Amino acid sequence: MPLTLDDFDYPLPPELIAQAPLAQRSASRLLVVDTPLRDAHITDLPGLLRAGDLLVMNDTRVLHARLYGQKDSGGQVEVLVERPLSGNGTDPHAETDVLAQVRASKSPKPGSRIRLEDALEVEVIERVGEFYRLRFAGNAVDLLEAHGRLPLPPYIEHAAGEADETRYQTVFAREKGSVAAPTAGLHFDETLLAGLKDKGVDVAYVTLHVGAGTFQPVRVHNIAEHRMHSERYILSQATVDAIAQTRARGGRIVVIGTTTMRTLESVARKYGELRADSGETDIFITPGFQFKVADLLLTNFHLPKSTLLMLVSAFAGSETIRAAYAHAIEQKYRFFSYGDAMLLTRNPDAV
Repeated sequence: MPLTLDDFDYPLPPELIAQAPLAQRSASRLLVVDTPLRDAHITDLPGLLRAGDLLVMNDTRVLHARLYGQKDSGGQVEVLVERPLSGNGTDPHAETDVLAQVRASKSPKPGSRIRLEDALEVEVIERVGEFYRLRFAGNAVDLLEAHGRLPLPPYIEHAAGEADETRYQTVFAREKGSVAAPTAGLHFDETLLAGLKDKGVDVAYVTLHVGAGTFQPVRVHNIAEHRMHSERYILSQATVDAIAQTRARGGRIVVIGTTTMRTLESVARKYGELRADSGETDIFITPGFQFKVADLLLTNFHLPKSTLLMLVSAFAGSETIRAAYAHAIEQKYRFFSYGDAMLLTRNPDAV
């Protein structure tokens, strides 16, 4: 029988949705999904891994991609930039087109202008599916960083504040381009990274710029009919080499987060092996997918009926994930972006 949204639903008490980060990054709990399930903490991670293992993390940095303003007609508008499309070279004065979600009482028309944050004049170029192509009079990334706001997920009920400016970025964030954080990486602080290094665990990085589509709900009942949004990635030769060297010495590949997983498995599926590459991926990982790279996955707890819940079910097995989530709810783990984490082992027979 085809898989449906109902196969990936679960009842979540709303009070378990983490609305703010803990005082310390590494204070989060960690559910080790094994037989039996084990309640642990992120700080236990060095003891759960082996010398010679390799962590692979996403080093993307969240842009200040949300802006508020007015159309030239006077109507209120909210803009969430999905990605820059052109013009982000060395010239700070060159025009830049971006793809963006625009919320307004009436859809803006091509040729109209929007004034954002009482500082930026943006031209509406065209409608592109559910997005709009907007033109900034300058380098869009620089302008967003100067005038935009940090875009927290829709299930977080407060506007981004000073604490979010640091805590909704990983400590290793480098490459500007995301509209959402790779949240599994939020648990790592310098002390934990040093502890992993002392254990003999290496670290490598990929870049996947998370798009606004990550928060879009699956709108079809039969998940085979769902089409993923596309996101940009970069996989370096250094990371490809690090993975190959880890395999050669018998170490395990520990993927930190679903964005990292999507990058690695996209390239492996594209070429039949890992190689340095950059491009866009719309990979949709569901039960039955054959993983080529990851041995373990550290990830947060995901929304009901989400593509990320489908991914972890594919990796560890649907029944395993159902049992893990039921345990996490019973034990009052914290869910979603600012929540706790789980450590999964790949189940080669996962269904």
